[in-house]
Amino acid sequence: MVRRLRFNGTGSGVNGCPSVHEDLDTGEVIVHGPPLTDPEDIARLRHLGEGEVPVVVPRELLVDWGPKDMTRKAKVIDLDEFDRLFTQFEHTAWRLETRRRYASDEVTETYAQFTRGEPVNWNDQDSEWCANRRAQAALGKRVGRVRIVDDPPTTGQLYLLDNARRNSAVGERIMNLRRVDADRLNLPSEDFWIFDSRMVALLKFDDADNLVGVELITEPAEVVRYSMARDAAMHHAVPYEEFAASLAVKE
Repeated sequence: MVRRLRFNGTGSGVNGCPSVHEDLDTGEVIVHGPPLTDPEDIARLRHLGEGEVPVVVPRELLVDWGPKDMTRKAKVIDLDEFDRLFTQFEHTAWRLETRRRYASDEVTETYAQFTRGEPVNWNDQDSEWCANRRAQAALGKRVGRVRIVDDPPTTGQLYLLDNARRNSAVGERIMNLRRVDADRLNLPSEDFWIFDSRMVALLKFDDADNLVGVELITEPAEVVRYSMARDAAMHHAVPYEEFAASLAVKE
């Protein structure tokens, strides 16, 4: 069976070696780097089994990117506490959206209008959500997200592309990235928010695409991994207007 490996990090900013990966199912850690080749050095190693290859890595690699606990107990918060994060953050909140549908969208009147082919009026911005976004923008805080889109886009993704007009009107920066590019960049297939580059809110969905829980992650090495994904996504994504125009041309 093929391992589900996650890239934790590297001690090199140039060629990516040595590095640490983690098996998401077994918890095993995979380290790669330059091999230890001197016969005298190898002869002094204890318990080197047949087929094992010793590698040399800097201590900082394991300190920075190796798991810190035998098992990490997830810190799960309810949705009310999650909502409060959007008033408590100080500078930036950013989201990666990776799913093909969201059940919460499909129960709205705007979704019904969209699927009926009717123009959606996004000018009604009196909701608590819109008021919060405007209030945070007025305080100088920045909110943004990158939405991953399939080829062809799903109905839910097209709805959110139209919905981006509302988000932008209340101060969010909305960008899109094709899934083929997200896969090429090895972006995680998870939905998450990053608050102030110090805390990650990992969104948990059930099999029916309902948001059912949020896990808070504050371990620095993990937060850095998600921040690296954010930077890669932002570098390659395009503003939603440009993305929508490219879809229109393709049609």
